[in-house]
Amino acid sequence: MALTAETWPIAAAMLPFPAAQPEDANEDALRVEWARSLQQVADADFAHVDLTDSWVRYGDLDERHRQLFRHVLADSGLKAASLSAIRRSVIDADTGAENLAYSHRTLDFAADLGIGVVSVGLHQALSPRQREQLWFWTAEGHRDRLDDREAWDLAVSGFRELGAHAADLGLLLSLEMYEHTFLGSGASAVRLVEEIGMAEVGLNPDIGNLVRLHEPIEDWRELLAQTLPFTNFWHVKNYARDEDPQSGVITTLPAYLESGLIDYRSAIAMAIDSGFQGVICTEHYGGDGLSMSAANRDYLRRRILPRRDYEPGASLVVQHSERSWS
Repeated sequence: MALTAETWPIAAAMLPFPAAQPEDANEDALRVEWARSLQQVADADFAHVDLTDSWVRYGDLDERHRQLFRHVLADSGLKAASLSAIRRSVIDADTGAENLAYSHRTLDFAADLGIGVVSVGLHQALSPRQREQLWFWTAEGHRDRLDDREAWDLAVSGFRELGAHAADLGLLLSLEMYEHTFLGSGASAVRLVEEIGMAEVGLNPDIGNLVRLHEPIEDWRELLAQTLPFTNFWHVKNYARDEDPQSGVITTLPAYLESGLIDYRSAIAMAIDSGFQGVICTEHYGGDGLSMSAANRDYLRRRILPRRDYEPGASLVVQHSERSWS
């Protein structure tokens, strides 16, 4: 049966919470910290959570801390619907092999907790300059060389290896779109997934990562049209965007899903038309990120996601005129 507004799993990202690693505290303090963060998510009326590994490095937990985490999660009443391992590029020149090994351990952790989808990507650690900015995406970070065939082949082989592991565990692997990487455009992301060639490996079309850039961007509709047929998980967030063609100045700011550049009414309809029935994860940077995520969840459930049974593929897309921005 097709998912509806009531049944669709919408997970809160753990991005708003500070890192809480075993080395940061003793076991009792760690239990309290984990429980406090998860309780806030539950108190925001979320039933599902995305275990974002900026909060806890799940692939580095030993068996004792895995058991502790499992108990704390169960006590919270939340269901871990997905896990997002971020900035763990398997083609990083310095840490690629380590990131690959970590990603394998993360898949094992996800399977142990009954999580069905793990999101990974090719974005690398923030540069020192990026860490100094109010918004890290306004400063130059790592760029994959798009003509680097050796790095491309390494990405294909690394993700294929992780995909095979995911398949053995009964999981899906989702590749997060991110600026200036091999997953930084619609065409390149689709080409990468097609070359990997595994049913268990799909895309996480986090197009907010691209819309926020202070540079020319692809039309978000074109991005989704290319990537949604390959989508198996989805980080959703939005940004207000302004472009001054005379000065060339571009500004972006985090926004509610309903008020940013991306029209999520049309985006969700396009996804459903493409057959998407996966977990949606609400993300937000800045301010009270959890409350923003909860408001975005309510927007999706109350106004956007279908309230009735439907046939995926029967068009729900809202028609728009040609875009007036560039």
